[in-house]
Amino acid sequence: MSKNLSHLSFRQGVEKNLFERMVAAADDKGTAEIASDVHDLGKESLFGDALTMGAVSAYDFLKAENANKKVFLCNGSACLCAGTQEKLHHQMEGRFKAEEIGHICCLGRCHQGAAFQYQGNNYSGQSEAAMETLFSTGKGDSEDLYEVVSHLQPAQLTAPFPGIDAYYSPFKKLLTQDRDTLAIELKESGLRGRGGAGFPLHFKWTSCREAAGSVKYIVCNADEGDPGAYIDKYLMEKQPHSVLLGMMAAGWFAGAENGILYIRAEYPDSVRIIAEAIEDLRAIGLLGQNILGSDFSFNLKAIKGAGAYICGEETALLASLEGQRPEVRTRPPFPTIEGLFRKPTIVNNVETFSNIHAILTLGGKEYAKIGTPQSSGPKLLSLDSHFVKPGIYEVAMGTPLQTVIDLAGGFKTKIKAIQIGGPLGGIVPMSHIDQLTVDFESFKKAGFLLGHAGVVSIPESLPMIEYIQHLFQFTADESCGKCFPCRLGSTRGKELIAKARADTSYKIDRELINDLLETMELTSLCALGGGVPLPIKNALQYFDEELKRYFKE
Repeated sequence: MSKNLSHLSFRQGVEKNLFERMVAAADDKGTAEIASDVHDLGKESLFGDALTMGAVSAYDFLKAENANKKVFLCNGSACLCAGTQEKLHHQMEGRFKAEEIGHICCLGRCHQGAAFQYQGNNYSGQSEAAMETLFSTGKGDSEDLYEVVSHLQPAQLTAPFPGIDAYYSPFKKLLTQDRDTLAIELKESGLRGRGGAGFPLHFKWTSCREAAGSVKYIVCNADEGDPGAYIDKYLMEKQPHSVLLGMMAAGWFAGAENGILYIRAEYPDSVRIIAEAIEDLRAIGLLGQNILGSDFSFNLKAIKGAGAYICGEETALLASLEGQRPEVRTRPPFPTIEGLFRKPTIVNNVETFSNIHAILTLGGKEYAKIGTPQSSGPKLLSLDSHFVKPGIYEVAMGTPLQTVIDLAGGFKTKIKAIQIGGPLGGIVPMSHIDQLTVDFESFKKAGFLLGHAGVVSIPESLPMIEYIQHLFQFTADESCGKCFPCRLGSTRGKELIAKARADTSYKIDRELINDLLETMELTSLCALGGGVPLPIKNALQYFDEELKRYFKE
């Protein structure tokens, strides 16, 4: 059935995208769950009402229950650990009715805390006076300020933008070369995907290039939803052309004519800035038909998401773009063979595309000299509000983790562990920091996960049992529901922890929770259900003394 829906959606193409029209309907009326709208939305694509409603109901920002919300408070891990949200909620209760206050995860204001969204803009760390002005006049300062520090000489991903002409010079040169030349550079660079899996980029791009079919797509997974990670947000808002150039190079290499950036609705500034940058390129002839007189035609389009963490998983994102319910697809076939509309598709995340400029500029061999033989190139990390100087830090792969902490001035509060790589990333006790370097191998060998490299600091004041419940709760809330281990396992885990916290006479059976975690890890369809057992296992291993009173001996 889903394949047939993909083909039906393909008939409408990128420009008349069904999902985009769903989002527009909700922007107009507060929800896309109105029966008449559901019918009209699906009719053009020949989707039945049940299919369209099934898709619409999967997104937080399309649901009728959120239609009357006036303010959304962040409930992500970084804000939880910052300890700011309870006070913020109390402040909002004095200004809004209970039914007008919603929740959102995550706004990418992890460097400051007290994050909320109001009238389509994100705010954090607002004083009482600033909030009074904002809610009384509708005017407020939503500027997002944080440190941006490079440990590289010269900086790569964080370098000042020299202007479109200079920045796109390597791309213009690319159009005059043979595509095999880029294939060699990509292989020699050793670039691995920065979305968390660390898959070699040249394999993915070559697979799509060699796939049968004349219609191909480039998709940027800009649905970075990991609490604590605002790396992609930084790149889209401060370095947008790094992302776009990478996508254009991928389109030229694979023979695609369309590229789509699927950007989180939680990042309204990113949606706006990327759209403006695309128009700037179109105005000077770097997008469109026969770019600069070449045989390469390519267009880019930004599409706003609607509040579904699962769309960070590439196959769920592709289903979403087709107007289907955002559920994970079984693999194989992989997206490079059957991706968007079941056509060959390259899907990479924002930071991965942003590395292409450095490869084109330096050459593959020189790029590979940055980092380690197994994990090459620069890497960005985002540090939360517990650091003295929170922000974005650029280092070479292989840099000691302690060096990053030192660059940020250390911690301003007492920290017992850090979680790196979002809610599916490992929980690293402070005693293990000096054993890790910023690369895939170091973290894997130590039993952790580098992932996207967003850093959330867990303070000594936050009970680890509460944090474990938060991780189970997050997974239960964000599961697409397609596979039982994720959908049911996360809910059972949340219930076990909640019961042990509420009833001191109840003790969790260790064998039971170990079986639960193993089942989720081995049998979930994707990394959401399969990944969350890792940090919970880390917590159980390294914080046994703190947690043992909740478990049977």
